[in-house]
Amino acid sequence: MTFSIVARSDDGESWGVAVASKFLAVGSAVSAAAAGVGAIATQADAHVGYKYLALAHLDDGATAQVALDSLLADDEGREDRQVGIVDSDGNAATHTGDFCFPWAGGTTGRSGERGGYAIQGNILTGPEVVEAMERAWRESEGRPVERRLLAALAAGDAAGGDRRGRQSAALLVVRDGAGYGGNDDTAVDLRVDDHTDPVTELARLLDLNDLYLTASAPEDQVPVDDALFAELEAHAQRHGHEHFREWVGSENYEMRVAPGLRPEWIDQRILDIVRGEGSRQA
Repeated sequence: MTFSIVARSDDGESWGVAVASKFLAVGSAVSAAAAGVGAIATQADAHVGYKYLALAHLDDGATAQVALDSLLADDEGREDRQVGIVDSDGNAATHTGDFCFPWAGGTTGRSGERGGYAIQGNILTGPEVVEAMERAWRESEGRPVERRLLAALAAGDAAGGDRRGRQSAALLVVRDGAGYGGNDDTAVDLRVDDHTDPVTELARLLDLNDLYLTASAPEDQVPVDDALFAELEAHAQRHGHEHFREWVGSENYEMRVAPGLRPEWIDQRILDIVRGEGSRQA
């Protein structure tokens, strides 16, 4: 009922899962990941307990294959399951049970010096779905891992995807300190639970995630001098706010403007929005 890619980034810093299906809220059942540990997708007759068991095995030092073997050995329903796992070192393993509905299958590989991936799907239009996903992953080398995962998912969708149709998609990426305010490891956690074109909608949400929930990069930070600060304060007051910091909070731009009543810098994208040259819909 699902096609997915589980991967570690080539630089070894991130782990993630992208998944789509003709199934309501597929992300709630399939995906799990922990920074520095690994990632898993459990699908077909998904065993949601696999998510926590796999991450526990990986955290104890098991490789992806050892963790997968352990899960399957204790499961009488193994032939109805499909699983992809990537461990802390980028080793990957995939399993497709003999009773999964056709077309069903998967593949694994290494990418870069430290990356790896497992791609799998069932009830697909054919093997071309997995082949397209692998090709897209490899051809997107050098891009952020969330963009590579999305590119692979979109390629699988364009190649036919789930032969029953489309309904939901999800993207999960973790890396140390990447969460909101730097207080957890969740870089991306987006779900499209019920939509006629879920992968396209997921791409739109990822653009918004970058704008609102991703920290500004140093090269995008514009120093705020006296003239720019006056411009920012005037903008806030025109929009009914006492000061610019209040406007930043009301628009949820905290990740892209330096803290304090007088910020030291502002992200170029936010400055473009202030000046009417940019869009919130990235």
